[in-house]
Amino acid sequence: MNAALHRTVLGACPHDCPDTCSLVTTVVDGIATRVQGNPGHPMTGGVLCTKVSKYAERTYHPERVLTPLRRSGPKGSGQFTPVSWDEALRDIAQRLHGIAQQQPEAILPYSYAGTMGMVQGESMDRRFFHQLGASLLDRTICASAGSEALAATYGGKLGMRMEFFAESQLILIWGSNSISSNLHFWRLAQEAKRNGARLVCIDPRKSETADKCHEHLQLLPGTDAALALALMHELIVHNWLDHDYIAQHTLGWEALKARALQWPPERAAQVCGLPVEQIIQLARDYGTTQAAAIRLNYGMQRVRGGGNAVRAIACLPALVGAWRQRAGGLLLSSSGVSPFNRAALQMPQLLGTRRPRLLNMSTIGDVLLHPGDAQWGPQVQAVVVYNSNPVAVAPESAKVAAGFAREDLFTVVLEHFMTDTADHADYVLPATTQLEHWDIHGSYGHTDVLLNRPAIAPQGQARSNAQIFRDLAAQMALLQPAYAAAHFQATDEELCRSSVANTAIDFDALLHHGFAHIPVKEAPFAHGGFATPSGKCEFDNPQLARLGIGTLPDYLPNYEPPTAKFPLAMISPPARNFLNSTFANVASLQRMEQRPLLELHPDDAAARGIADGDVLRVFNDRGMHVCHAAVNGRARPGVVVGLGIWWRKHGANGTNVNELTHQQLTDIGRAPCFYDCAVQVERITPATAPA
Repeated sequence: MNAALHRTVLGACPHDCPDTCSLVTTVVDGIATRVQGNPGHPMTGGVLCTKVSKYAERTYHPERVLTPLRRSGPKGSGQFTPVSWDEALRDIAQRLHGIAQQQPEAILPYSYAGTMGMVQGESMDRRFFHQLGASLLDRTICASAGSEALAATYGGKLGMRMEFFAESQLILIWGSNSISSNLHFWRLAQEAKRNGARLVCIDPRKSETADKCHEHLQLLPGTDAALALALMHELIVHNWLDHDYIAQHTLGWEALKARALQWPPERAAQVCGLPVEQIIQLARDYGTTQAAAIRLNYGMQRVRGGGNAVRAIACLPALVGAWRQRAGGLLLSSSGVSPFNRAALQMPQLLGTRRPRLLNMSTIGDVLLHPGDAQWGPQVQAVVVYNSNPVAVAPESAKVAAGFAREDLFTVVLEHFMTDTADHADYVLPATTQLEHWDIHGSYGHTDVLLNRPAIAPQGQARSNAQIFRDLAAQMALLQPAYAAAHFQATDEELCRSSVANTAIDFDALLHHGFAHIPVKEAPFAHGGFATPSGKCEFDNPQLARLGIGTLPDYLPNYEPPTAKFPLAMISPPARNFLNSTFANVASLQRMEQRPLLELHPDDAAARGIADGDVLRVFNDRGMHVCHAAVNGRARPGVVVGLGIWWRKHGANGTNVNELTHQQLTDIGRAPCFYDCAVQVERITPATAPA
């Protein structure tokens, strides 16, 4: 093979996963032929998940959007006509400028983690909207409950280094299906298991991870705080405590002790739906094991009391002194150590003295349907969507779809494919994939920074997100001279460089290796030193009172406990081969998932005359979703599991599981309660089943 035509390019996985893998893309004659894990990156170790190993298939997908499109039919119809970039950019700039002249807060950017990159996710776009004075977006849809709760306890998104889980003697995998959503952590857990560690899974679903652990505590959704408080109760009454660590490095011990003593295992067992013996044994194991570690993930915080639950669990390592060694403690997110200069990328100073309103992305259905008033502000007249598919992923999606269907709402979507949201756009602009642009990434699992270099030229007329906003700024400059400033002309590579300027990260090392290690302690809290105002692990945080939140962690029951009308609790974790809605149209992954499923316990299925494979109607007062039954032993009694997230257009009746979820928010962090949902399920007879 001619070496000049064959090369490999170092990159980074862009997706919303704690592993943030380093990629090696093989390019032959300008075509990406293979995407694999970088064996030189310690955390990636040459291994990718099934989803990202198919990334070339996604990049060259025959249905990829490769030219700008303008709507030519009703909203939601998916009818579009190709137009030139010049025409699209000119019209979009004129429409946005016209709205901004009257009321800039009537414009809303909507984005999340379709790419986790600092440049394509939160740089030129933020500069553009800050200059415009658009409404700000409260980006809460995934992790804000847990993130803010962790910050209230530790002072930031900080924790164990992932690699040291390999040395732990007990690992609690709490609210995480690590095999599918944190694969490289799972490899470390398996190494610990081979060395004698005990693995315990805490999850309402009997996941693939639970299958491989020594024990599974299959608690009811939303009861994690009750379990954590019961564990504290047992640690206290049996004196499995590190009194010296508590005295030196914690705040509010006596108050927390009084709270925990209200939660004997018998009380928690009733709330959690667990055998009391399981709780007692777990407390004994945790209290008497030297290197005890907790891998907490975001699944368990998607309920009303999710923030309190994270706070309660985060207190446990300080009680037993697990932080004294590098193989003990807790990890929810390590992103607090990231060195990125976000202010330099986003330039919030472009707002000047303006203070636009903050609109919550998790209530986008209500936001778009709100008529506007003197208190709330103007009705949203324009939305620019990128790195997200809100019509599929936001809660109570019937309202979301209705909001995006407004004929008077000007909608621009930057996308790779015609998603449910793109179908509702006035313009769809073709965006590059990770193989086609520069970007720089941190991680919320490990403590490395990764650089992504473009491996191939953009397909068709695709442009990077940053380039699209750069081009929009150039059009806006004809109408608003401030957009002619030099900071709207910085290239993607220059933005990558500026993100780590004056930090411990050497950009030249990133260019050479593809990654660089952030200097962090092996045992971050061995001697206290939490990032809280007190420098201690704050069991009792008086600052929370200002937000109307209890200062001590507590158990809060779900908004929607099962009732006679809707007797089943529903959770909706991602299907193993999907990541939110990103991979839902990749043919090879669709074949693995086959079709939208609802997992039921055999007892619940039998009571409704449901057999495996039957067509089901899942419903509550918000809507109805049609899917197929999976009676596979993974759901516990009284709980059903709607595996997501399929695009709505892939559903038998044009819906997905978010037709059933609501827009109420978590106790801390203003986040959605996707797993706090009650439903009823019925079998649909063949004669009435949708085609």
